[in-house]
Amino acid sequence: MKKVLVMVLILCGLMGVEAKEIDMSIYDFKVKTIVGEETTLKPYKGKTILIVNVASKCGFTKQYAGLQALYEKYKEQDFVVLGFPCNQFMSQEPGTEKEIQNFCQINFGVTFPLFSKIDVNGDNTHPLYVYLKSKSSGFLGSESIKWNFTKFLVDKKGNVIKRFGSSTEPKEIEKDIEKYISN
Repeated sequence: MKKVLVMVLILCGLMGVEAKEIDMSIYDFKVKTIVGEETTLKPYKGKTILIVNVASKCGFTKQYAGLQALYEKYKEQDFVVLGFPCNQFMSQEPGTEKEIQNFCQINFGVTFPLFSKIDVNGDNTHPLYVYLKSKSSGFLGSESIKWNFTKFLVDKKGNVIKRFGSSTEPKEIEKDIEKYISN
């Protein structure tokens, strides 16, 4: 519990928020788009969101196709996939943001939003991932992200609903998505 409190205090400091203002939502986090523009997740307020740490040179990279299929099928129903490239797992995302964007568009026709590379574990974990991991633990209660293509499902109110491991194919999440897009 002490570790979580320290992380919240650090997170608040990084965001310029006083520690007493802990009523943060997923929409408050600052992120950079794949083209380097600083933004928040506020544009996705009211949407069901699937947040995924992605990589171009991973055994799970083929999941880009399934993620894109989900996005295309449900985007008109206020659903969005957000991809966050990460190079922390055996350097499987070594490219620049431009190379990542080109790879995704050429090989998988990705049109869902991609963001700049981030860390999802360790001392430089992006605050968004500190938050996501604190809201939904992984296997055996572990908070750390085990590999690329870990997925977090967020409802239209910004609540982290469920976490899916890397081996969970996007099509296996479809029933959960349908449940939350209809609420």
